[in-house]
Amino acid sequence: MLGGVVWMVLLCLVGAQLENSVADDFTTLESCANDSTIIDLLLKSNLYNKHRVPDPNGVVVMVEFWVQEISSVSELTSDFEMDIYVNEIWMDKALRFDAMNPCKQNITLSHHVFDKIWTPNSCFINSKMASIHDSPFRNIYLTVYSNGTVWTNYRVKVRGPCSMDLSSFPLDKQKCTLIYQSFNYNSDEVKMRWGEGKVFQMKQFSLPDFDLVNISTRVEIHISPAGVWDELYVTFTFQRRYVWYVLQAYIPTYLTIFISWVSFTLGPYAIPARTMLGVNSLLAMIMMFGNIMRNLPRVSYVKAIDVWMLACMTFNFCSLLELAVIGYLTKNASPNELPNRRQTDDTKRSCPRPTSSGFLMRHPWRQAGGAGPTRTYCFQKCWSLLGPVYMAEKIDRASCFAFPALFSLFNIAYWKICSMKNIVFSDLLRQKLIHCM
Repeated sequence: MLGGVVWMVLLCLVGAQLENSVADDFTTLESCANDSTIIDLLLKSNLYNKHRVPDPNGVVVMVEFWVQEISSVSELTSDFEMDIYVNEIWMDKALRFDAMNPCKQNITLSHHVFDKIWTPNSCFINSKMASIHDSPFRNIYLTVYSNGTVWTNYRVKVRGPCSMDLSSFPLDKQKCTLIYQSFNYNSDEVKMRWGEGKVFQMKQFSLPDFDLVNISTRVEIHISPAGVWDELYVTFTFQRRYVWYVLQAYIPTYLTIFISWVSFTLGPYAIPARTMLGVNSLLAMIMMFGNIMRNLPRVSYVKAIDVWMLACMTFNFCSLLELAVIGYLTKNASPNELPNRRQTDDTKRSCPRPTSSGFLMRHPWRQAGGAGPTRTYCFQKCWSLLGPVYMAEKIDRASCFAFPALFSLFNIAYWKICSMKNIVFSDLLRQKLIHCM
């Protein structure tokens, strides 16, 4: 009986101790300040003013960009469009709450609170369009740490300018630059700096016409009548994908040029067929050139594709000029009046071929006894029948070698110059990257 009483007393003492421990835990939980209490105390206090710069010596704002997507790069409008996360971190001592016994060392707030605190009012000053995404709500992330550090992150769609230089088109590289700065505060009040990550590419981008080959950053000081401003520059370098232009422009022009050379092998008698080949080749090249230029802006300088197409059309036009010379040499003889191949061969065997118009004057030979035609008459007959045809065939044979040789020289010079431009650009880009590092 006594033992049972002792056990009852022990159980009561243990229960009382557990009750006191749980009560202490509840007291501790109730004594820490939650998020809503902290933000109410911070913002509803008369001491906080969102229009006042947190630090009279200037606030350092660390900026990072997270590139989510690059939608397009347009030559016609000279701009590019992208979705980007803008991260800003600064210190606001008026939002410090480590002395309030917070339940957490950082609090995450909604976008409604964003408009109630001081912000550097940063923007892309050279953008054509910039807006914060608002689907399904305004895409703003806001976190305040207990020591007063503020971290904002908002998703922006921005359209920025590109300094288009199409002189090497379609083997060109284009640069698109965004400038980020505080709109309201100069460098005495807000100092803009790149964060450790600077610009982060969230994935590999796939554009129809371009590849993103480099992202570079720098900080510049802009002096204006309103004061001195810190500006953050980010430059995106795009390399054009030229496979489409090789398939749609270069290879067809090669084939068109080769087809125009076929007329050199048809002989001086096939004037209609050669004319059709030359004219159709020239028209096809003009149509290809027009289709390519339709999607490009009108610029006042010569592009690489212009040099290529104009040179190819010049080669095609020269083949037509060669055809005009052939037609002029054979214009007085119709196909029925021209000697056939057998007659030509017989005449060649019976009469020596004159090499020049002065050959007959230097060799006025006659046959012995004066019988039969004179040797001069024979030469004159040979020249009248074979002279124009012989010259036309000689020009065609020379053209068969001259046109491909000249076109090959042009190709060597053209591709060499284009490759040198790309090498020079790559060297300059490498030097700038080393300088920035």
